[in-house]
Amino acid sequence: MSADDLNRIAIAQMNACVGAIDNNVRRIIDNIRTARQRQADMIIFPELAISGYPPEDLLLRPDFHRQVASAVEAITAQTQGITLILGHSESVQGKLYNVCSLIQDGRRIHSYHKRCLPNYGVFDEKRYFTPGTNSSLCHVGGRKIALSICEDLWTDGPAAEAAGQGAQLLININASPYHTDKARQRQQLICQRASENALPIIYVNMVGGQDELVFDGDSMSANAAGEIVFRAPRFVDDLFLLEATTDAPVALTGNSIAQPHDDAAAVYQAIVLGVKDYAAKNHFAGAVIGLSGGIDSALTLAIAVDALGAENVEVLLMPSRYTAEMSNTDAEQMATALGVTFHRYSIEAPFAAFLDLLQPAFKGRQADATEENIQARCRGILLMAISNKSGKLVLTTGNKSEMAVGYATLYGDMAGGFAPLKDISKTRVYELANWRNRQSPVIPPRMIDRPPSAELRPGQKDTDSLPAYEILDAVLERYIERDNSPTEIIAAGFDAAVVSKISRLVDRNEYKRRQAAPGVRITARAFGRDRRYPISSDYQEKPPPAEAGDGSGDGQGSEGQGSEGKSSANGR
Repeated sequence: MSADDLNRIAIAQMNACVGAIDNNVRRIIDNIRTARQRQADMIIFPELAISGYPPEDLLLRPDFHRQVASAVEAITAQTQGITLILGHSESVQGKLYNVCSLIQDGRRIHSYHKRCLPNYGVFDEKRYFTPGTNSSLCHVGGRKIALSICEDLWTDGPAAEAAGQGAQLLININASPYHTDKARQRQQLICQRASENALPIIYVNMVGGQDELVFDGDSMSANAAGEIVFRAPRFVDDLFLLEATTDAPVALTGNSIAQPHDDAAAVYQAIVLGVKDYAAKNHFAGAVIGLSGGIDSALTLAIAVDALGAENVEVLLMPSRYTAEMSNTDAEQMATALGVTFHRYSIEAPFAAFLDLLQPAFKGRQADATEENIQARCRGILLMAISNKSGKLVLTTGNKSEMAVGYATLYGDMAGGFAPLKDISKTRVYELANWRNRQSPVIPPRMIDRPPSAELRPGQKDTDSLPAYEILDAVLERYIERDNSPTEIIAAGFDAAVVSKISRLVDRNEYKRRQAAPGVRITARAFGRDRRYPISSDYQEKPPPAEAGDGSGDGQGSEGQGSEGKSSANGR
C-alpha cells in the first residue's frame, strides 16, 4: 500500500468529546491503525475531530490552541503509508481558522480553511473563526481532490469552483447536528451538488451527543450523477470503507446503503444517544428519576434504561395525599418490569411540615398554586439528595409543551441535570411511548391511556389549566418552531383567545427556561441555543390596522394553576 494510491477510502464516523483532546487523539490514531490494517489508502475524519464540536469559548484560550497544535503533530507522525483528511482548528498569524488538512506519510501536504461560516440557529462560528481564502484543491495519487467543510457544501459556490478547476472528487467533513427531517435535507443537498457539478462527493459526519446537540453520523457518498452509492448507519460510531476507481471523475462504491429510520425511531435513538453521552462525558455513575405514574416520567425511564442500562438507573416514587393508588401501582409495575432499583418515599410528612411552618404567612389566604409547588419542591429535594449521595444524574421529565408555557415548577419538577424530553411535545411523547412499546412492551398501557394529571389537588387534570394538547402543540409549533406571529396563527384558523393566551404564556416564562436543565435538541427550533428571547420585555404584537380590534381574548383564566408540581403562574 502506498499513500499515493486512492483505491480504498475509510470513513471514520467518530464520536468526539469537546475538549478531551488527548482522548480524541488516541481514538483518531486507533482509527488510523484500523484503517491501515483494512488496507485503506485514505481515512477521513469529521470537522474539528481533535477538539470536538462545538468547542465554543474554549477557542478563546491560547492553551487550547497549543494543545490542538501538538495533537496535529502527534497524529501526523502516525500517517506512514496512509493519507489522512483531518478536521481541526488552527491559529495563523493571530487569526483562527476551521481547518481541513491533508496529511500524508508524516507530512502535512495542504490545509484548507473553511470559507462559509454558519451564524444561525445553533451555530455561531463567526464569533471565533476567520473565513478562509485559500485553495481547496490538492493532489492524491495523481488525482485532483477538493476539500470542504460542512457549510461550504450548503452554499453552491465552493463546489462549483472546485469542479471548474478540474476536481475529480469533493470531500466534505462535517459536524452537522441532528434534527427531524435533517436526513432528507442532507441527501437532497449532496445529490444536488454532485449532479449539478458532475462531481462525486464523500460526506463524513460526526456522531454522538454534546450537551444539547446530537450528531447522527449519516455519512454518505454520491456519484457524479447524484446517486447515493453508500450511506452509513445513523447514530453509530464506526469505520466504513469505500472503493474508488481510477476513472475521472472518481467512481465510488460502498458495501451498503443504510435505510433512514422512520421519524419516531430516529427521534428516540437521538434522545437515547444524547442521554448516554451526556452522562458519560460528564462522568455520572447513572441516573435517578422521579416516576409518577404518568406518561412523561414513564417514557423518560424507558429512555434512561435503553441509554444507561437498568443496573445504572434508580427510581423514586414520591406519592402525596393526592396521588391515586393506580399511579403507584403502575409506577411499581414498570420499575419492576425493567429491573431498576426503586424506592417509595411519601412526601406527606415534609409537605405537612412546610404547611405548618408557613401557616402564619398563609393565614387568611386561599390555597392556590403555592401549595402545589411546595409538593413539587419536596420531590426535587429528595431527587437531588439521592443524586448527591449516589453520583447519579437527575433526569427531569418535563416536555416541550410544558416548558413552553411555564407549566413547571422552578426548583421542583425542573430540578435536575438533564432533560431528555425538553424538545419533545406532549403529542410526540405519546407517539414515542407507543413506538417504544411496539419494540417491547415496557410502559403499562394505562400510563398512556389515562388523562394526564399532576395529582397535586383533588380531581386535577392538565386540561384544567391548558388547552387540549392537540391544540396547544399545534399553536406552539407555529409560534416557536416556525416563528409565526399570533396574527398569522389566528389567520390559520385557531381561536384568537387561545392563541393570545398561549403566546403570552410562552413569552412570560422565558425566565423559567433560562434556569432549566439542558436537553436533547430534536426540532429545528429548540429552547436553548436555537431560540433567544429577552426575559425582561414588554413587547406586544400590533396587528395591521385593518385587523385591529379582532378579538384576541383576555387569556387569563387558570394561568396560575399547577400540574405535576407545575405552575404556569409568573411568581418568581
